[in-house]
Amino acid sequence: MASSLSLPTARPYTYTFPPSTTALLLIDMQRDFVDPSGFGSIQCGNPEIFSAMVTTSMDIICGQDGLFGYIGDKDILPSISELQKGYKSGLFDPETTVTSVFERIEKYKAIDPAVWISIQPKEQVLLAAKALSAKYAGKPLPPLYGIPFALKDNIDVSGIPTTATCPQFAYTPTSTAPAVQHLLDAGALYIGKLNMDQLATGLSGCRSPYGTPHSVYSTSHISGGSSSGSAVAVAAGLVSFTLGTDTAGSGRVPAALNGIVGFKPTKGTISARGVVPACKSLDTLSIMAPTLAEARSVWYILDVHDALDPNGGFTFAIPPPSELSACTEEYATLFAGTVEKLRSLGGRLVEIDYTPFAQASGLLYNASLVHERLSSIGHSFLTTHLTSLHPTTQSLFASALTTDLKPWQVFHDQDLQRQYTMAAQRTFDTLEGGIDVLLVPSTPCHPTIAEMEAEPLSLNAKMGTFTHAGNVVDLCGVSVNAGWTGEKLPFGVTFLGGSGYDGRVLDIAAVFEEGISGESKATSGYQSPSVYSARR
Repeated sequence: MASSLSLPTARPYTYTFPPSTTALLLIDMQRDFVDPSGFGSIQCGNPEIFSAMVTTSMDIICGQDGLFGYIGDKDILPSISELQKGYKSGLFDPETTVTSVFERIEKYKAIDPAVWISIQPKEQVLLAAKALSAKYAGKPLPPLYGIPFALKDNIDVSGIPTTATCPQFAYTPTSTAPAVQHLLDAGALYIGKLNMDQLATGLSGCRSPYGTPHSVYSTSHISGGSSSGSAVAVAAGLVSFTLGTDTAGSGRVPAALNGIVGFKPTKGTISARGVVPACKSLDTLSIMAPTLAEARSVWYILDVHDALDPNGGFTFAIPPPSELSACTEEYATLFAGTVEKLRSLGGRLVEIDYTPFAQASGLLYNASLVHERLSSIGHSFLTTHLTSLHPTTQSLFASALTTDLKPWQVFHDQDLQRQYTMAAQRTFDTLEGGIDVLLVPSTPCHPTIAEMEAEPLSLNAKMGTFTHAGNVVDLCGVSVNAGWTGEKLPFGVTFLGGSGYDGRVLDIAAVFEEGISGESKATSGYQSPSVYSARR
């Protein structure tokens, strides 16, 4: 069909439109509208265009008795977001989606019979869809509710043979890969296993005894591999997304050759347990989907720490003893326990040069940066209203206002800040041997109000021993509860990361939080009722 069509008899002016992005809205549709030479054909004025419309070369939105429905190309599986919206509105249901998926799979077998290794019985998937509908009737839907997916045949599903397309290697697992279980728990519907290069060795898709899939766009061109079937199944619209693996490009090459998205995540962020290894030190699961948004929505579900996955883990560092000496004895003991807990959760403690962090901390109040506060609040306001401020605040700004600061010192301190920032950020460059996170006590102590009022400036500065540097060198960080003192007061630690590594920092903090959640409830002895209810 032409890229654009024109209706010269349209009123009040000729209407030109692209069919690929145009929908026909029919209000109170009657038989006469779609019949040849009927009212619709007469109004359109162009039999060729009208014929194209009613045979769904264009998408059609039909309306009857105030209700609207979507009639699109039946060979195109709606996107994940479209399915989610349809389920929520009641326009779609998982059983209907399953039926249409199996219809497409059967139809595509005539085009390429080498895509699948095994397919679940349709009746079994329909039962799973019905159970899903019943489970969430009248309730909020999980993120992948009713979304059909499939797996490369080197990923385990309990009771279903895993072949890696090598009959001699095949086995029947008794457990499901954690990554797959996360998808099922999120409401996704498992359809079957997909073809691949034997034992995941190859980028061609031509090394399987179960046949050679071809590119969706050419029967004479390779599909790419080793996740060949995973790419074809998505590109052909047979399922919403698939999981493959990527050891040397096995998830990205077939995605490229079939015009879809292939995402290779950072090694260890998705559990690799229950996956036949090709090269353990390099393997990752990969996600294939039609769009980046859809791949990302699946990744959100899979990005869960697996403490039993030997490919997971992370590196962390802590301040040297000279810095930790600022902590009270009890805080030091609690922090030491936190370090050991983090190691038990897969963290590897390494030493770093803490110098840039310590030096950056000193810049916040002991250099010209404090004068930026004068500029931010307003020099005129402070000089006019200084005596009306809180005594401690007044003392702080009075000191800054009377400091004999030389202009060149400002530039000197700015240069130091840049140097410290560069050095600190390099600490988190994992490609150069850097760490994932820096673990520090959030505060070195928990003063009483009386203690703070007795030493308002020095004790306040001490409270920032481990926080000041984060702002000066632009680190991201999150403070989480890590235990309780003998007085039943909370003790917190902060996970710090390089600029832009917010997600990684939150992930590692979540691993720690989950690891201590049971212990903290059992040993804390007391939690504020309001805090406890808020967590629920």
